[in-house]
Amino acid sequence: MKFVTAIIKPYKLSDVREALTAIGVNGVTVTEVKGFGRQKGHTEIYRGAEYVVEFLPKVKIEAAIPDELLSPVIEAIKKAAHTGQIGDGKVFVFDLEQVMRIRTGETGPDAI
Repeated sequence: MKFVTAIIKPYKLSDVREALTAIGVNGVTVTEVKGFGRQKGHTEIYRGAEYVVEFLPKVKIEAAIPDELLSPVIEAIKKAAHTGQIGDGKVFVFDLEQVMRIRTGETGPDAI
């Protein structure tokens, strides 16, 4: 089993969710986060005053998946989140040792 975390632009969330659902991902967790990478933030003007936005709004998507879905999930996220501009995001993959569904006590891939 794998645990996939993707950091993407907020307006790409629905595209990524639809792409993951289409390939059989049963559930995801979404968190609104802030951060920066190569974008390094930007300046904005509010009521005539210029200020620096150092941390940009992003969305973190997390999903526990079976090993066989890893390549399709990465490809689906890549295609759905891609804009070609700086700040499109990143995908991180972790090994998932154990999963347990609290309600039923199921473990392993059955709990996903």
